[in-house]
Amino acid sequence: MVSIFLVDDHDTVRAGTRMFLSDFDIVGEADNAADAVTGILETRPDVALIDVHMQEPQAGAQVVLAVKEIAPEIKCVAFTVSTTRGDVAALLAAGVDGYLTKSTSGDELPDAVREVVSGGTPISREVADFLLDIDAIAEQRSLIERLTPREREVVMHIARGYTYRESATKLGMKVKTLESHMSHIFAKLGIATRAELSFLAYESGIVDPTQGRTSTGS
Repeated sequence: MVSIFLVDDHDTVRAGTRMFLSDFDIVGEADNAADAVTGILETRPDVALIDVHMQEPQAGAQVVLAVKEIAPEIKCVAFTVSTTRGDVAALLAAGVDGYLTKSTSGDELPDAVREVVSGGTPISREVADFLLDIDAIAEQRSLIERLTPREREVVMHIARGYTYRESATKLGMKVKTLESHMSHIFAKLGIATRAELSFLAYESGIVDPTQGRTSTGS
């Protein structure tokens, strides 16, 4: 019998999922990333169904990365309400084996589990179109990853809407130094404006657009 581990911070969701997967062996559950990693590695299920956002954004990607590093044979499937390109890209980059939305019907869920066990990659229709953009997203993430750690810190502040002066103060540097960093960042990323930088940071998934300032002064 195929074994499954459920990861979701909502008890009702886990209960409903168990009902639809009654023909499978549910070997464990967790409602947070830390317990999920520990539980999955202890029980070694065939499949782990993992929510994307729990106590912290993109906690699901952290779980997948940690599990795959030690037990790459475990099939990890995102099971979430999120259909944002950033989340899809982050989970795929982490090595997820499938991406299902919670609108997936109860009849479809068992088939999706069987598909991933047999080597397939179940993807919900709601996110299938995003796969056409994954190469572009991966390229954006690759560009961001070429930046130095200090430059990425600058990007995180600027993309969240802090002014040059505010960012410099928070990072403990002079405004001229921050401006120099920005010049290097623009050159490396092939862009010319803060708006482009913010868009790239949001699309690549390294900055959550719902967090931070909205100021655009410089």
